[in-house]
Amino acid sequence: MSRPLSRRGAAVDPFIVMDVMAAAAEKEAAGDTVIHLEVGQPSTPAPKEALAAARAALDTDRIGYVAALGLPALRERIARHYRDCYRVEVPPERVVVTTGSSGGFPLAFLASFDAGDRIALAAPGYPAYRNILAALNLEPVDLPTSAADRFQPTVLALEKAGPIAGLIVASPSNPTGTMVSRRELKTLADWCHAHGVRLISDEIYHGIVYEGEAVSAVEVSDHAIVVNSFSKYFSMTGWRVGWLVLPQELVRPIERLSQNFFISVPTLSQHAAVAAFDGSDELDGHVRRYKANRDLLMAGLPAAGLDRLTPAQGAFYLYADV
Repeated sequence: MSRPLSRRGAAVDPFIVMDVMAAAAEKEAAGDTVIHLEVGQPSTPAPKEALAAARAALDTDRIGYVAALGLPALRERIARHYRDCYRVEVPPERVVVTTGSSGGFPLAFLASFDAGDRIALAAPGYPAYRNILAALNLEPVDLPTSAADRFQPTVLALEKAGPIAGLIVASPSNPTGTMVSRRELKTLADWCHAHGVRLISDEIYHGIVYEGEAVSAVEVSDHAIVVNSFSKYFSMTGWRVGWLVLPQELVRPIERLSQNFFISVPTLSQHAAVAAFDGSDELDGHVRRYKANRDLLMAGLPAAGLDRLTPAQGAFYLYADV
């Protein structure tokens, strides 16, 4: 008799975007023309500085295992990024390199929460949050939102959610493209700290901002976890490299988890990521093109009868009431 699937494996929903992407790839392999609207990734390659660094590393580095926390040079460069862009000092020791943000979320969840804990997040939101939480025996708690609050979490919604152990905030958000202000993020962070709730801030779309200011949780809290990635602004989706900024007490627990789950993040990708920070001229040019596309939709959709739209302040998304 074959053993049945685990309840965990059978119960986790697929990430539908990836199923659609696979179906699209089959169409393309069969010779069909496909217009890709299914997955949030740039159509541009990694910046030329990153590509050059990867080529150089192939000639000069054996590309073996590295420390689970990441290459020291990359951790230091990420810390410098916070000083340059956010005017906040983040010690490199609080930075952990991950296999994209998708590898960072399970580490953050496992280090922060116990099975059965309830984690709040805005609805609508990124579907994989819920799926990862469910796979880890954590309970997603949807916070109702509306256009009036730009589909972002509010303290009022948190007060009505019952006991929770964590809150996920995404700014800019997938799928709405909206952001929280500095005041709003600080209010959420202060509420979380006062109630013993771990704030996890998804900042993977920072850098792709058209209106307002992208505020990092490290600017308003010493207790939050920040999740970021080289996939979006840096145009490095397939390189699978991201990072966490952690409260100091979580660094060693996450290091232990990383050692056992992943050994280390791909070394070649880490070398490329260090150099990617030098590609801002090229990358900011991509953002200007994204903004032109966004402006075209903001003007064209109302003309087509879809006039109830989110502000689309950042990321690749525009949320329309149809």
